[in-house]
Amino acid sequence: MAGEPVVKFDHVDFRYPGIEVLKDASFELLANDFVSVIGPNGGGKTTLARLILGLLAPSAGSITVFGKSPQTSRHRIGYVPQYTSFDLNFPVTVRDVALMGRVANRPGLHGRKDVEAAEQALAQVGLSDLHHRPFADLSGGQRQRVLIARALAAGPDILLLDEPTANVDVAVEHQLTALLQRLNEQLTILLVTHDLGFVSDLVSRVICVNMYVKAHPTAEVTAQMIQELYGGHVRRVEHGVNLHGDR
Repeated sequence: MAGEPVVKFDHVDFRYPGIEVLKDASFELLANDFVSVIGPNGGGKTTLARLILGLLAPSAGSITVFGKSPQTSRHRIGYVPQYTSFDLNFPVTVRDVALMGRVANRPGLHGRKDVEAAEQALAQVGLSDLHHRPFADLSGGQRQRVLIARALAAGPDILLLDEPTANVDVAVEHQLTALLQRLNEQLTILLVTHDLGFVSDLVSRVICVNMYVKAHPTAEVTAQMIQELYGGHVRRVEHGVNLHGDR
């Protein structure tokens, strides 16, 4: 039904042995929401994402994704991990990486529908002309877009991204902003990030995580709130502003 949450946390606790990570977390995501998860290292952001993906189970409370358990609905989530490193000598093309998004749908050999889905996903991120290029030959920003294409190839309803602006420059960040805004017309997007400037420019709501979870419209997030969340002063750097304040 329209208006029902696509993700719902209801008084969720999560703890590792001897370590409490999340306590009494309650929030909802609706269809076509664009929401960011922010908070300090160790505050529970990654745990929150893993709970949504069904990779962890809550210690208390309940989580539903499209009204079912996260494990049951996991195929409807496209996950984009934070880019770290890979073997530059591994012989994989851009299209090969995008096709990896079809593994859960069709294990084994890929058919024509899988190739078409991968190529359509590459077109969505603006990389159709590079589908035969070695993945290792791409720039960092291009690789990030290929990883997004891999998630899109699975045909998800939710796109979950972990630190998508890590290790990219300002120009690439602007390209990513435009891409995610387009994708948000069809998808619910959940963004885990430390980049507060990216948050303020892009999302409609912010989920602040530091053991406790609080959701706010972006306009309500204040400097004091951020300071309390991170336990100190956090400053946003505006690029493209000269000493006289002109952009």
